[in-house]
Amino acid sequence: MTADAPRPRSTGAPDPVADPGRGAAEAPRSIVVLIAPDSFKGSLTSVEVARALAAGWARARPRDEILFAPLADGGEGTTVAIEAAGGWTWRVADATDPIGRAISARWLQSTNGARAFIEMAAASGLSRLATDELDPLGATTRGTGELILAALEAGVRDITLGIGGSATNDGGAGILRALGASISAADVDPATVDLTDLDARLGETRLRIACDVSNPLLGRHGAAATYGPQKGATPDDVAELDQRLARYADALERAVGRREREAPGAGAAGGTGFGLLCLRDRLASLELVPGIDVVMTAADFDGKLARADLVITGEGRVDAQTAFGKTALGVARRAADAGVACVAVGGGVEPAGIEALRPLGAVVVPVVERPQTVVQAMASGVEPLERCGERIAQLVAVGRRLGGSSTS
Repeated sequence: MTADAPRPRSTGAPDPVADPGRGAAEAPRSIVVLIAPDSFKGSLTSVEVARALAAGWARARPRDEILFAPLADGGEGTTVAIEAAGGWTWRVADATDPIGRAISARWLQSTNGARAFIEMAAASGLSRLATDELDPLGATTRGTGELILAALEAGVRDITLGIGGSATNDGGAGILRALGASISAADVDPATVDLTDLDARLGETRLRIACDVSNPLLGRHGAAATYGPQKGATPDDVAELDQRLARYADALERAVGRREREAPGAGAAGGTGFGLLCLRDRLASLELVPGIDVVMTAADFDGKLARADLVITGEGRVDAQTAFGKTALGVARRAADAGVACVAVGGGVEPAGIEALRPLGAVVVPVVERPQTVVQAMASGVEPLERCGERIAQLVAVGRRLGGSSTS
């Protein structure tokens, strides 16, 4: 879905949210709505979420114009959102999943062949594993390194890597091993790192790491403590992972002669941000950029926002992690800067997520309609999102009437 949706045509029927005391000539003034959600991880892509919200909105306010900008934050679903913007071709490569199984994984190559977009979740993501397969101490990022190798083999020297949604906690060691580094086993103390045989083509490669979290590698806000539990880590596992990452950081920083463990984003994807940042001097260029910005640029988000009266964003969970830079926060910031009202929908909503968005004036609306498990919510399909879109449209109509405008 790369183009703006056509403006719905009037059917001649009364608008369902029109003031019943007014005639058809005084139907609500149409508005422009920009729908720019992230994916609902493990359930729906951002394109599917956007379509569902739009379908529900159109039932309540069919005269409004709807614009689309499906987004992602560098995690699962990013390649789908990027491909939807046009100018890309899917490629498939052999790779390794987080627990060492052989798989095929997709990546994107630009139509001119010069650029690649790789999603870490494609090979090393949580979505690759069933709940009983999670292995926080042993999961590897090797498959992501193999996708980078596939891009290098295809002649690409300009790579953007989205590092969200991983099932791993290895500090990017698997990626480095795939690229030729020699690294001791995770439980060896002291750890050793040898980069002598690192792939020489990296020296010609520009790497952008698309990431929307700012956590450091270690400690209370580090990779293990913040993201380990969602990857199956127990409290004892978290402590062990933090110790392993500390030993690995000592060895890798000695090998490269630079310190990156406290860099914002070093803790992303189980420390993958740290491992890649340590290669800064081995690449033609390296920068860590907000993943949401990468996708927004491809989707012409700012151009569409300039036309919008309201923007609707959303993601699977609006929770404490939202404050660290997830998609809903990025959209809410731009909407606030542009003076455009913002609503964020969440498959699950927690008070910390609401508070993260409140200073930006964004209103959070849950999608769930009844008590249910996460598994049940993920299996519900698009219908709850359609009904959520319809409710928001109805509330907007009520608000405009209460505002006292004769054209609302």
